[in-house]
Amino acid sequence: MSTKPWLRSTLIVAALTASALPVAGAARGEPGGQAAVVHDFQAENHGVPDVDNRQGRVPPPAAANRRGAAPDARITWNALGTPAAVVSAKPLAEGLGSDPVQAAKTYLKDNESIFGLTAESVDALETVAVNPIGAGAAVLLRQRFGDLPAGVDGLVAVGVSGGQIRHVTSTLSRSTEAPPAAAITAERAMEIAAADGGIDLATAITKQATPVAVPAPDGVHNAFQVVLIGGAQGAEAGYTTHVDAVSGAILTRENLVDHFDPENPHWEAFPSNPRDDYSSKDTRQTWCYAPGPGCDYVSGGDPGTGKAWDVDHATNEPTNTSLGNAAKTFENRANGDPFSVGTRSNVATPSRNYAYPWKNAWYKAKCDPAELDRPGENDLEAAIANLNAMHNRMHDWSYRLGFTETAWNMQVDNGTRGGLGNDPEQGNAQAGARVLSVRDNANQITGPDGVAPITNMYLWQPIAGSFYAPCVDGDYDMSVIGHEYTHAISGRMIGGPNAGWSGTQPGAMNESTSDLFATEYLYEYGFRPSGQTPYVTGGYVTGDKGRGIRNYDMSKSPLNYSDLAYDIVGTQPHADGEIWSATQFDVRAAFVKRYGQGSAKQQKACADGRTPVEKCPGNRRWAQLSFDALLLMATGAVSYVDHRDALLAADAIRFGGANQDIMWRAFAEHGLGEGAASNGANDADATPSFVNPAGRNGSLQLKPLGEAKDAALRLYVGDYEGRVVPVADTDPATPLGDTVEMTPGQYDFVVVGAGFGHKRLKYAVLPGVKLPLPLPLTRNHASAANGAAATGDGVNQARLIDDTEATNWASLTGAPAGKSVVVDLAGDSPVKIRRVQVSALLRPNVGDPADPGAQNRFSSLRSFEVLACSANCADPASFRKIHTSRTNAFDASLPRPRGADMLIKSFDVKDTNATHLMLRALSTQCTGNSLYAGEQDADPNSATDCATASPQRDQVRAAEFQAFSH
Repeated sequence: MSTKPWLRSTLIVAALTASALPVAGAARGEPGGQAAVVHDFQAENHGVPDVDNRQGRVPPPAAANRRGAAPDARITWNALGTPAAVVSAKPLAEGLGSDPVQAAKTYLKDNESIFGLTAESVDALETVAVNPIGAGAAVLLRQRFGDLPAGVDGLVAVGVSGGQIRHVTSTLSRSTEAPPAAAITAERAMEIAAADGGIDLATAITKQATPVAVPAPDGVHNAFQVVLIGGAQGAEAGYTTHVDAVSGAILTRENLVDHFDPENPHWEAFPSNPRDDYSSKDTRQTWCYAPGPGCDYVSGGDPGTGKAWDVDHATNEPTNTSLGNAAKTFENRANGDPFSVGTRSNVATPSRNYAYPWKNAWYKAKCDPAELDRPGENDLEAAIANLNAMHNRMHDWSYRLGFTETAWNMQVDNGTRGGLGNDPEQGNAQAGARVLSVRDNANQITGPDGVAPITNMYLWQPIAGSFYAPCVDGDYDMSVIGHEYTHAISGRMIGGPNAGWSGTQPGAMNESTSDLFATEYLYEYGFRPSGQTPYVTGGYVTGDKGRGIRNYDMSKSPLNYSDLAYDIVGTQPHADGEIWSATQFDVRAAFVKRYGQGSAKQQKACADGRTPVEKCPGNRRWAQLSFDALLLMATGAVSYVDHRDALLAADAIRFGGANQDIMWRAFAEHGLGEGAASNGANDADATPSFVNPAGRNGSLQLKPLGEAKDAALRLYVGDYEGRVVPVADTDPATPLGDTVEMTPGQYDFVVVGAGFGHKRLKYAVLPGVKLPLPLPLTRNHASAANGAAATGDGVNQARLIDDTEATNWASLTGAPAGKSVVVDLAGDSPVKIRRVQVSALLRPNVGDPADPGAQNRFSSLRSFEVLACSANCADPASFRKIHTSRTNAFDASLPRPRGADMLIKSFDVKDTNATHLMLRALSTQCTGNSLYAGEQDADPNSATDCATASPQRDQVRAAEFQAFSH
């Protein structure tokens, strides 16, 4: 996850030091060597987490005057006693004049009882930015406290259009007094912040301490805003910390690490990635500044100035290198520290011909590090040129959508157009290539406006028990490069100049927005990334054309808002971000359905800014609203619901609310309907709602039948149960109720009950109709709720029979084959067993004394057998085999197993009467999946065979074992 200041995410977040990196097991043929460190590539390396030590809440006014806020406005309140958001489908105020800043301030003055600011305090608000949204604008105002600007919070973002107020978010403080004088120095504040974050102050590459004020429920604090990035060699650390300038206490901390002819220069570049399944056919295009012979594509130069990418704007002369105004690109192969910048740029001839040989060297050498020193240096110069071109492309595309100087974009020279400048994107090609434990990653490290960001693209290769990528160079995958660049776009545009994405839900939307914008850029220009559809992120670098680096192709995702924390590592920005991606993809699809897809020519004209968005196809209109919405959020500590409201407001401002109906329908289908709610940005159990306020809804009422007639059953929308929020239940002890209202459509459901296991079903919701949802569940004989008991190998055997996939059984030592759990079905008489259900899902990475260490995808069950016994069951010889699963019962693909591969499945067994059943493991993903077996590269420093080179070879886990007579 990321918080705006100053590190934007890793795409998959590999660790970057020997102690945390997954690469390197024992050298081949040797009994020892560097031990492999297992790392989950859908997780993140955090350091210390975000904190906000400000305590308490200022209660909202008891009788706030809602006249100006509009009678039907919905107000949520922040901890400072002012509105976090004022939301209404109608204008909040009208007739406030043509000046957007004055309109915003007039609105605040008219609502003094709500915001608590006197007219004098409103007049004193600093105008931070006025960014256009069509004919309207996003106005960002900031409080000052005495001589100090607010360093965190103290902001209000007002969406204004034609004298109307359409949307307001704020972190304003009702207290406006000047804070007490500072008692410590800036140097001391940096020392405190460095100690708090574990940063070596002596070697940090960025050290800033700025006097600010920090409003809090207990009053206004004098503080230093300390930005520290880097530290000891290889350390992945960066924080923005607000240190109380009186007491030296830590007020807030944001972790910043989140884990592509002389007058007519031209670049040889892969538009999306090398094609033809990793062949060595050179499919690059020639991209030129201006039309000319041999040019496949004309860039037209920087949108703000028209100058070529390689021109120094201070001198108006070409640099003849990969150093330009928007991007500077280097080689940095010898340094594993992500915060360093290389010194070697690819110097070209005076012809400005950035075309270099490409032989697909890393792939053909099968990851042999000796390739780095062979002629051609592993296609290094081609990699630098490609990354440079891609960064310039993302700069130009996003500039036309609103990521301009006033929205804190990244350039050396901003001219007179706003912003601080001196902060181009600094790209490291083949970063850390000579550090053998640095692979399979990409990251973006983005400082505040005026601090030049750094991005790193790494080499990829297979790693035992961790990740199985092909031998490719990330500098050629634009879905990865665009993802990383977008972290800077969204992080700088949201929350004003001093804050950004902050929290678990924001971190997830941060990751999602990066996937969405990268694929949208490629789509608009007709550049197809590697994948079965255009909506796969990282298909080239992972070798998985179906899902890429994610759990799902965003265009085929079943996820909804109730699924927060669904993945096997629990709350996690990359996996949870896929919920937002699935939602936004369907919002986008609704725009395409309404406004058309357009021709390739129309798409390009819109992407180049030659056609106004009001005349563009639906996807461009959606993209524009996605940029607009970022400017309407005064804080990055937002929930999915807050972001939804900002998108609806952006449509109201830019398009007059013409698309509220289709947007609400798509939001409702993904659990972000009218009643969706979240208890803050870190809520992992947010309340979903499938109600469309702009349409006609239907409802389903749960009807347990048969053996389950009087059972307490829970209904979940989608494919998941573990860690997911139900939408209805038949338990009278809960307030949920047995009926769920939903926008019409066909839905997948999971129904679960203690003693009845899991059942999947598909059912349609019809408009205006309340339908019964029949639930004919049968008794799960292997349930602890029905008296069953479990014993056997390993730990946590009882969790195998607790009717939830949120927990699991594990055997942690010895070969997995043969490890077993025996389930006593309870009672003295045998029962008929015809079917079993088994889940290989893992639990979250939370502390468990019985099962220490992180869960690992490769340790999940792959194949198994079931045995039964009806007499003398204390003797293992009394058990007979009634089922042997397929060898790929729980199948998984490259580059690693996903949670969706491990979900509970039903297996018919030989009819038998039994008092005891045994689940016996045959293989795990590590020991039984051929995709993770054998030596897959030519790197002598690292073994790749999971069954021999990974500690996962000795572990097996399964979540559920259920048994049924029907």
